Amino acid sequence: MVEAAIALGSNIGDKAGNLDRAIAALGRVPGVRVTARSRYWRTAPWGFTEQDWFVNAVVTVETGLDPRALLAACLAVEEKLGRVRDRRWGPRLIDLDILLYGELSIDEPGLAIPHPRMMERAFVLAPLADLMPELRIGGVAVAEALARLGADDIEPIDAALAAAGE
Repeated sequence: MVEAAIALGSNIGDKAGNLDRAIAALGRVPGVRVTARSRYWRTAPWGFTEQDWFVNAVVTVETGLDPRALLAACLAVEEKLGRVRDRRWGPRLIDLDILLYGELSIDEPGLAIPHPRMMERAFVLAPLADLMPELRIGGVAVAEALARLGADDIEPIDAALAAAGE
């Protein structure tokens, strides 16, 4: 079994509920067991900024799936929940990204682990820091990288507030 970290995000509909459903669906995948989950974070859109705010989180899983199979499972969860890919960095019902897979490093078409831009994105680092603040990636601790970026447009939220759209 390998420990992996998966980022989740949603900015359409019941955002927290979408994350809840995705985490539950991920936990039902044979060979995947969700072991921890971060708080939910209200985050500003990134990339394409003319869209609603996001709810982001990170989960850790223990898995016997290889990285490609875990990616396929994440994509299947997105599809099952109704994800439509029509604009890069655009609005999304649900998004799952593998951040880490043990200590493995992969750089292949369609799969890069550790996630190549996670140390540049506070919306990933804040929830990851909930679970692994001292984890070092490229020699830098997650909490340190988050402090460098700042988190002015990110705040932890109560899941009930996220569901209500507040």
